[in-house]
Amino acid sequence: MPDSEALAKSHPIRVLIAKPGLDGHDRGAKVVARALRDAGMEVIYAGLRQTPEEIVRAALEEDVDLIGLSILSGAHMALIPRVLTLLKKNKAASIPVFAGGIIPDEDARKLRAAGVRAIFGPGASLEQIVSTAQKLARSAA
Repeated sequence: MPDSEALAKSHPIRVLIAKPGLDGHDRGAKVVARALRDAGMEVIYAGLRQTPEEIVRAALEEDVDLIGLSILSGAHMALIPRVLTLLKKNKAASIPVFAGGIIPDEDARKLRAAGVRAIFGPGASLEQIVSTAQKLARSAA
C-alpha cells in the first residue's frame, strides 16, 4: 500500500463542496472551492440546495477524498449528521467531512463529536482551510 505522500503525488486531492439545505448564499463556498482548486485540488462543486442524499451520492460517484459542507441556514444540526449517517450506511465513513458557516460553538462541539473533522467559522483564513483540507485528505489516504 503506498504511503500518503506517494498517493498525494499520484493523483490530485478530490474534494466535493456542497451547500446542504435551503440556504441560497453560496459566495463563501465558491471562494473556498476556488482556493482549494488554486492549491492543486480537483474540486467538484455540487451547488445550492443539495439534500444529504444527493451529497453522499455525488461523493461516492466522484470518488472524492473529502467533503466540504457550507451552511448558513441554521439547519446544520439536522443536515450535517444526516450526511455522516449516510456515509456510514454506504460504508464511506472514512471520507473526512469538514464544514463552514454560521455554527455556534456548542453545536460545533457536537458536530465534531459526531465525526466532522474540522469546522470553520466567519473569518477563517483560506490558508487555514486549504492546509486543513490537505491534512484531512492525507490522513484518509
